[in-house]
Parts: sequence; structure tokens; C-alpha cells
Amino acid sequence: MLGEYPIRGRRAADISASVERAVAAGALNPGQPLPPLRELAELLGVNPNTVAAAYRTLRERGVIETDGRRGSRVRSKPATTAREFIRVEVPEGVRDVAAGNPDPALLPALAPAFAWAAAQGDREPVLYGHEPVEPELARLARAELDADGVPAGPVAVTTGCLDAVERVLAAHLRPGDTVAVEDPGWGSLLDLVPALGLRTVPVGLDDDGPLPEDVESALRAGARALIVTDRAQNPTGAAVSAPRARALRGVLREHPHTLLVEDDHGHRIVDLPLHALAGATRHWAFVRSADKAYGPDLRLAVLTGDDLTLDRVRGRQRLGPGWVSRITQRAVARLWADGAVDGRAVAASYGGRRDALLAALAERGVAARGRSGMNVWVPVPDETGAVARLLNAGWAVAPGARFRLGSPPGIRITVSALREGETAALADAVASSVRSAPGHGPV
Repeated sequence: MLGEYPIRGRRAADISASVERAVAAGALNPGQPLPPLRELAELLGVNPNTVAAAYRTLRERGVIETDGRRGSRVRSKPATTAREFIRVEVPEGVRDVAAGNPDPALLPALAPAFAWAAAQGDREPVLYGHEPVEPELARLARAELDADGVPAGPVAVTTGCLDAVERVLAAHLRPGDTVAVEDPGWGSLLDLVPALGLRTVPVGLDDDGPLPEDVESALRAGARALIVTDRAQNPTGAAVSAPRARALRGVLREHPHTLLVEDDHGHRIVDLPLHALAGATRHWAFVRSADKAYGPDLRLAVLTGDDLTLDRVRGRQRLGPGWVSRITQRAVARLWADGAVDGRAVAASYGGRRDALLAALAERGVAARGRSGMNVWVPVPDETGAVARLLNAGWAVAPGARFRLGSPPGIRITVSALREGETAALADAVASSVRSAPGHGPV
């Protein structure tokens, strides 16, 4: 059953660690069955309760799953093997359109804002017991949220979007609960949910966002939370439209106890209006990160939500890191106040590159998606083959497996790395890679 890999340990912690190391190293593969409790207990010379405790830990960590009489097996996408490792190495001379980074040329200079923030800190040092949120940042953030129709709520600051989502999920859910997620969706999020011991249920989406019928089905089946990307959805570029928002709010009102989490990382890099869903359920959270517009290394996101959710998040945050650096918060507030990023110009730059690639692919008979943001999603019949053929042609793209649960194969192309004059060559290479797929007819 386990091939050449022996599970070791006398304590539950040692047994679970042995299995987790094996999964991380590839010695135990996704979907591989584990020994029954009593069989493994006999092999190790321990009480079956010890093995049961180890398996429970592994389930909560998102490493294995148990299905009644069918026993326990390694999850098909175990948390131990992060999707971040499903990537291609980019050799020298190959153009990288896989990384998902913003264009450095569109990011603002940070030195002046940080120098100003540091000088402020020298005059008024932030000490233990001070407020965790910079008042000016909270004021600016709340004003923009109000203008975008996001319901009133307190403001917290977290270390990026994923940190906010993790804290919100942990504030309400317990291991074994189910979370409805977009499919295809953000690979890091699809790693995070099972790592918290939660289950994922996929929700399909089109260019206008999550499909209401899929959301309804997931919530009726018992999903306790729904995570939605409002704009610049990764990897498809979907953006929630006004009609879709109305439909989704209608579904959510029928399930008022659902925890709703909205990710608006596309703020200031897209020119489509926000159609927030917040307020359709009793407990909700809305997060905006500064990463895409101002730089990933800032590691800062603004979070709002209902009073109970934010109270739990801030309380737990106080027991951990305490707060996000007020110097960083002041610097971001200064960048916002000074208009350091021209959102319309940034959106136009990404939109122009994205639309040009979509048009070039369409001319070559290749269907693709990308309504907003910096990514284009291309469905392909043979994902592994397409990635390999494109790499051989000088282009590194992101394998769709990083973003998928049950949706069909595809590849993600990040247009922020494209330089002028490269679009036609990339479109030619993509068309050729699709045309070369086994069993594929004319493009």
C-alpha cells in the first residue's frame, strides 16, 4: 500500500510528521491510500487511538482525507505540496509571462513616502499599546470604501490579502467546514483553505464572476463560507458585473448565515466599477491589498467587515504580530493621499496589453478569457504539452493545474511582462502549441 515508504513514530505527533514529510517529498502521492488504523497501530506497536489522533491531525492540516469505509488517503491536492511548486523553471533567454507580478515600471517610487513616514516615526514613535491602525490610512480607506458602496464597518490592517482571508476564515470556521471557492481560482487560496483543515467545494465562473447556480448548489450542500474575487480574478480576469452582483446577492440572502469574503486586489489596476456583495449576509469581510498597484513587498491590505468578524480578527491579531508596521501604514497613506498611482493609466496599460493579446489569439482561432486585470486564461486540451511546447518556443507560462480543482485544463499568461512588439510572437506560439495538441483539429 505504501510502496517503499515506512511510516514511523510512537507518538501521534511523530506519526503525523512522518506522513507529512513523505507527502512533501513525493514519497506518498496524492490519492494514495494509508493503512487502516488498526493495521498501522499493529505495525508500529502503538495503541490505535494514537494512530487515530495522528490521522485527525493530518486531516486538520489538509494533508489527508477520510471517506468512511474507504479509509484515509492523501488528498488529491494536499496542503503540504503547495500549488506554488506547480511551475516551470524559466531558463535563460526564455520570456517569463508566468509569474503574475505587476509591471515594475507602473509601480510608484517608495523612497520619498517611507522617508516621510520614518521622519514621522522619529518625531512620534509608535510604542506598545498604541492604536494598531494609522488613523489617516483608515480615513482614506474608509472614504474610498464608502464611495464604492461597501457597507460601513471598522477597519483593520493585515499583512496582505491572504493574511486577511486566513484570519477571517479562522474567526468563524472550524476544521471540517466547507468553503466555496472559484474554480479556476487563486492557487495560494486553494492551498490555504485545506491547510486550515477546511474543505473546498468548487464554484464555476464566467467573465461576469461566480455562477449563481453553482453558488446556490454549494450553499445548499452545506458550504459555510464563500470567497469571491470582485475584479481582476486570478487567473481568468473575471469581474463581477452589476447583473451578476444582483443575482448573487439574491442567492446569499437565502443563506444569511454564510460567511462572505470578498477580495478586491484589483483596486487601482482596473477601470471597471466595483459591484460589492457585502451586506447580503450577516457576517462578511472585504479586503483590499496594496500589492498589485503599489508593490508586493509592502505586504499590506485593508480589511473591513461586520463588527463581530472584525472584533475577532483584531483580537487574534493582538495575540500574534500585534500590528502591521505603522511606518508602512503611514507610507501607504502618503502614497494614496499624493495620488502616487494613476489608477486609470495603470488600468489602461494593462488593459491595452490584455486586449491586444486576446485579439491576436482570436485572429488565430484561439479562444481566451481576460475581462480585467493583468492575466489571460487560455483553455487548452493538453495542459502539460502546451506548457512544454511554449517553453521550447521561448515562452514560460503558468500551468493551469496551479489554479484548478475540477475545471478543464488551461494556461495562464500574465500580460504585465509583455513588451511592445511581443504580442504577435506570443500569440503565434500559443496557437502553435494548441494546434500541436494530440487529437486537436485545425485552429
